[in-house]
Amino acid sequence: MIRLARVGARKQPHYRVVVIEKDRARNGRSVEVVGTYNPRTEPATVDFKRDRIDYWTSKGAQLSETVGKLLTKHKPVAAESAAEPEVIPAI
Repeated sequence: MIRLARVGARKQPHYRVVVIEKDRARNGRSVEVVGTYNPRTEPATVDFKRDRIDYWTSKGAQLSETVGKLLTKHKPVAAESAAEPEVIPAI
C-alpha cells in the first residue's frame, strides 16, 4: 500500500509518502519512501518520485485515498507545460 506516514513535531505535521505493507502501523517500517508532503507551506509542498510510484502500482500496490487525491491534484510540471500549446503574440 502507498500511504502517508506522519513525521514532524507536535502540531507541526510533515508527511512521507511510503510504500508499506497494509497491516503495519502508520509509522511502522516501510519498504520505500517515495515522496514527501508538507501541508504547512503556502501552497502545500508535494514531492513525488513518480517513476517509483508507477513501479509499485504495477506490482499491485494500492494508493490510499489521500495519496490518490494528492497525485491527481499535483500533476507533474513537465506534463502540464507539454499539454499547453505555446502562445505567440501576433505582431
